[in-house]
Amino acid sequence: MSYDHIEFETLAEGRVARITLNRPKARNAQNRGMLVELDDAFSRAEADDAVRVVILRGAGRSFSAGHDMGSEESLREREPGPDQHPSFSGHGGTLGVGAENRTRQEWHYYFANTRRWRNLRKITIAQVHGNVLSAGLMLAWCCDLIVAGDDVVFADVVATRLGMCGVEYFAHPWEFGPRKAKELLLTGDSLDADDAHALGMVSKVFPTAELSERTLEFATRIARVPTMAALLVKESVNQAQDAMGFSTALDGAFTLHQLNHAHWSEVTGGKMYVGTPEYGLDDWRDAPAIQRARRDVP
Repeated sequence: MSYDHIEFETLAEGRVARITLNRPKARNAQNRGMLVELDDAFSRAEADDAVRVVILRGAGRSFSAGHDMGSEESLREREPGPDQHPSFSGHGGTLGVGAENRTRQEWHYYFANTRRWRNLRKITIAQVHGNVLSAGLMLAWCCDLIVAGDDVVFADVVATRLGMCGVEYFAHPWEFGPRKAKELLLTGDSLDADDAHALGMVSKVFPTAELSERTLEFATRIARVPTMAALLVKESVNQAQDAMGFSTALDGAFTLHQLNHAHWSEVTGGKMYVGTPEYGLDDWRDAPAIQRARRDVP
């Protein structure tokens, strides 16, 4: 596959693969083309026996602003016609009645793919900077490690701006802790790099100007671990998390996410599957600035 929305390269004598989300003008918002290409790139790195570590990063000022909610490119690839992305012709994309279309499409392209990347047979590192918003969190959380620039902003604003109970890959209680997850979802407030490091969500914090260089050094260090040992470390931790209910909780939360969509579809007479300003929500195009979650904020 040739890529229009990402870049793929190998470094450190082929031991490190680096994938770059490359829609900087859209703050790396995730359109369908990007997600399909990203899945291909992860699979490409997984199949390459020389690659030991995969870095995922974003071009421009942000790692990812979440799902693409309405750019011209995103709208064109959804609508029937010559520019429609092939992914909309299957996995429920042609079913126009009820919730099946949306549920199957989101399961395949927002949920199952993210969980597949979490279980990739390589060690993965999310190199994040700038805004990591809503679905941008999904791309970071599916990686084994997160390395952050000192300018990073982590937030999920879909409850406050879209009336939704978080994103499709709902890892919030595991990454933030239960009470902090509720607070951040109900307020739309954010964490900075130091906050996320204190929670254990972020492994390293580097100056943003040095982020790419320092992350590559970090990845190269990890790539020295024998591949079998590295894989079994990953699998041991993932299995322990799954034994505590992680995968089952993800399945249940995805179903609740679809119920939330169905609610808004019914409320709006089928016109929208998320909340709108008419129902008391902030317009995501003109919403107030995201506030940092601090003890001294009223």
